[in-house]
Amino acid sequence: MSTVIEQPVEARLVAAAPRMPSIPATLRYDRRDPFAVRMSFPAPATLEGVDVCWTFARELLAAGLEDPAGQGDVRVRPYGYDRTVLEFHAPEGTAIVHVRSGEIRRFLKAADELVPAGLEHLQLDLDHGLAELMRDAC
Repeated sequence: MSTVIEQPVEARLVAAAPRMPSIPATLRYDRRDPFAVRMSFPAPATLEGVDVCWTFARELLAAGLEDPAGQGDVRVRPYGYDRTVLEFHAPEGTAIVHVRSGEIRRFLKAADELVPAGLEHLQLDLDHGLAELMRDAC
């Protein structure tokens, strides 16, 4: 069984990098980091001209499908019938993208099949993590 889900999505830029109104992006979920989702953007779509990857909570993405969610660097909210807005705030500026809600729901469903929401903690090896911390402290 695979431990990683990667799903390409089409993101429509609303702010930042105006020369490119639609860009390919990738949503990624890894059961080894069960609380997190990653969304990556290719270099041509970024102000710096380098690949950019944002990491945020899977729970934030799911909550933002129904109601505005997030207060930090990443914010998610529904927009219209089948769009979800993701805002990425960085010191260099803010990027706002629209993604079809159906694509996000499909991604979250696949992640939920890999690691059911609410059971993420069962994927963590706390004993191993604690042992690593103790080893590093010596």
